[in-house]
Amino acid sequence: MLESAIQSKIIKRLEKSGWIVIKLIQTTKNGIHDIIALKNSKAVFIEVKKPGETPSDLQKYRHRKIREAGFDSFWVDNVDDEQLFKYYK
Repeated sequence: MLESAIQSKIIKRLEKSGWIVIKLIQTTKNGIHDIIALKNSKAVFIEVKKPGETPSDLQKYRHRKIREAGFDSFWVDNVDDEQLFKYYK
């Protein structure tokens, strides 16, 4: 499955669960996540990869910095990744 197809499905499931979802296309910082989801004063940063792919070193660095700032930050390579389950509720 293409990364864009996985992103679309994740976005639809999050929005169905009441999240405001922002798909980031271009930012001022390289390595920033593909999706930011907002709900109930919470922000979740999600990097989407094709099945079997992993984030680059720069993306891993950005993930760590965002987690250090107190936000949820992770990457997934499929729509049903266990990390996403709590956000689909």
